[in-house]
Amino acid sequence: MTVLALLNHVLNFLAPALWLALLLPLVSRWIFRKRAKRPGFRVQVTVNFALGLLALGLGLWFFGRDGKMATYLGMTVIVATSQWLMLRGWRA
Repeated sequence: MTVLALLNHVLNFLAPALWLALLLPLVSRWIFRKRAKRPGFRVQVTVNFALGLLALGLGLWFFGRDGKMATYLGMTVIVATSQWLMLRGWRA
């Protein structure tokens, strides 16, 4: 495998977690405009991305390959729960 092919595989593995981590805070700011205290955009993206990568890594470990719909479902549930908890329980 060449370096470019490896880079392509790694970026395609990271892409779902990154897009979900970027889109959830943007959509939540649009839907929940009147939240008094919430973490900053970077904090939300970082936490969501880290949890998304954890879910993808666990799915890769459990199923032995990536791209399973159960893994994507688990990632979505974990990241959405994280986003909800950040918006609901943030005390800064």
